[in-house]
Amino acid sequence: MVEQVTKGIKVSVETHFEGAFSKNSEVFYAFGYTITISNNSRDTVKLLSRCWTIYDSLNDIEQVTGEGVIGKKPVLQPGEQHRYTSGCLLKSPFGAMNGYYTMINFNNSTQFQVMIPTFKLNSKFNLN
Repeated sequence: MVEQVTKGIKVSVETHFEGAFSKNSEVFYAFGYTITISNNSRDTVKLLSRCWTIYDSLNDIEQVTGEGVIGKKPVLQPGEQHRYTSGCLLKSPFGAMNGYYTMINFNNSTQFQVMIPTFKLNSKFNLN
């Protein structure tokens, strides 16, 4: 597990390899990740959007942006957590992801970015 704290918001990430499959004569590697967002600050915050950078070991880099996470824009009171699971496909058995969430602090109406730490995506069957 990797973790990072930004302005009292802790992001923890766990990853797992889902398997490989072929589609139109191309092999894809599926990875899942579970993210826990913990509000360790004194303020109420809301997650507005996400921005991901996905790195494939074949040197492919993809940017993904969008509102919320898996269709939700959670509001976190001090001490609360939000956990969700999502995934991505790579063309190689190794890669990494990182990014940030844009959040708003309800106490002072300011937006800020919460960093998502870089986490590795590894298919265990390819490791020595």
